[in-house]
Amino acid sequence: MKFKDSPIKRLSILGSTGSVGRNTLEVIRHHRHQFEVIGLAAGRNVNVLIEQALEFRPQYVSLNSASEADIFRSQNPDPQIQVLVGSSGAEQIASLPENDIVVSAITGIDGLKPTLKAIEMGKRVALANKESMVVAGPFLQQLARQSGAEIIPVDSEHSGIYQCLRKERPEDIKKVVLTASGGPFFRYSPEQMKAVTLEEALHHPRWEMGRKITVDSATMMNKGLELIEARWLFNLAPEQLDVVVHPQSIIHSLVELRDGSLLAQLSPTDMKIPIQYALTAPYRENSFLPPLDLKKIIKFEFYEVDIEKFPLFKLAREALTQDLSFSVFLNGANEEAVAAFLRQEINFYDLVTIVLKIIDQHQPQKVNSLESIFEIDHLARQLTKKFISQWMRGKEK
Repeated sequence: MKFKDSPIKRLSILGSTGSVGRNTLEVIRHHRHQFEVIGLAAGRNVNVLIEQALEFRPQYVSLNSASEADIFRSQNPDPQIQVLVGSSGAEQIASLPENDIVVSAITGIDGLKPTLKAIEMGKRVALANKESMVVAGPFLQQLARQSGAEIIPVDSEHSGIYQCLRKERPEDIKKVVLTASGGPFFRYSPEQMKAVTLEEALHHPRWEMGRKITVDSATMMNKGLELIEARWLFNLAPEQLDVVVHPQSIIHSLVELRDGSLLAQLSPTDMKIPIQYALTAPYRENSFLPPLDLKKIIKFEFYEVDIEKFPLFKLAREALTQDLSFSVFLNGANEEAVAAFLRQEINFYDLVTIVLKIIDQHQPQKVNSLESIFEIDHLARQLTKKFISQWMRGKEK
């Protein structure tokens, strides 16, 4: 796709009412001469989707259920908008032939099938749904090679890597280092972490994100998932990947080259910057955000990840050297445990313990199809739900 030759890029957003979706629309507000929104897929947030549809006038919208779709229709003054329902609705929006770009921002493995549809259509996929690459990275990349699709990362860390690697030869890459803020509990003692609340876990020191990813940041599972994602995004070996804690969150990624050079990508901690680049790459547009003021930066700090305090990061790191079924199983167990924590059925310490217990039940198996991915994911979720139910009953006694 020759973006420079196309005055208007048409795009759809999967997960438009979430954090990445809303930030994407903010970018579009400031570059209306370049983008036309043709599809918005949401979950259950009908009111926000109505507001977005009124402003951006897409041709299609999608919601989780028929009842939510009925609410949308009753309050939407534009009868020209086609209202779709369920996972098939999101997949249909991802498959629109008129799309130039599909922003994939549905949380969790629910985003995998729509992402696949966009890749099958040979579109540019601005990928914010890391779980898709975690559980199906080899399949997504093979499909992209066949269809001619582009997968451009939206996460700030992967965007930084993408930008640093663009002009480098693969044989010159020695190591890729993702930075982590450390989350809200970086300076907590192990004893303090046993007593943290949901409110504390959802209070990230640097980024405003969705609830699931914010909890993953608190356990540092998010950074582990990003390691797995980076492996498949950039075709890297496990020994080429590393993470350092950088509390300032100004350096997003570093790339060490074999001649001793170290490339770094720096920017303010605002998701709109990597989102904008994913929409316009390899070209750049003027930013509407305040620039990074180097004179105000007092220091850069870097620390190793404490794998004893953050055992879920250790598990994800281990996944780099395991078969793909390990990553699928781990992701499914973690999604279910995080959901239970967000419902306040379990506490933070329980969340970590439960995932550690469930991963012990993983049995390695060959992943030779997308169907097998969903089967492994389903098994992990069923085991996790059963364990959580038993765990809760045990606490009630």
